[in-house]
Amino acid sequence: MGLGLDLATFLGQLVSFLILLGVLVYAGYKPIRKMLDERANRIEESMEQAEATKQEYERAKVAVQEQISKARQEGQAVIGQATQIGDRLKEEAKEEARKEAQTIVDRTRVELERERDKAIDDLRREFVDTAILAAEKVINETLDKEKHRKLIEQALEESTTFRED
Repeated sequence: MGLGLDLATFLGQLVSFLILLGVLVYAGYKPIRKMLDERANRIEESMEQAEATKQEYERAKVAVQEQISKARQEGQAVIGQATQIGDRLKEEAKEEARKEAQTIVDRTRVELERERDKAIDDLRREFVDTAILAAEKVINETLDKEKHRKLIEQALEESTTFRED
């Protein structure tokens, strides 16, 4: 044996190797293979679950976007309605203010006319009294004040009627 191999030692080592290989295959390879298969299955299931979660996330994201879009549209509609209501209320307030101002103007006009008429009546009375007083002094006798007052007022009304025509 030129290589320094002894056949009995070689066969003993070969048998020991095969026994060790058999023990490792039976005791180590199958459980390790089973453990690796289980791990691979768990990883695969996790990947499938992650994919399902991703798809669910995408569906939820689309649904949320739709809800946001719908909410924006509803918000714009509410804003539009509020603007219209605000404009309408503003116009109603302006109209109410116009009516109130017209009422005040009308009331003031009536009051001014009443005061003017009163002032004219007061002036007529003073004029009548002054005319009667002057006539009394001119004639130097007492006149019937009521009778003359009626005559003077009648004359004043006639002269006012002529002016207005």
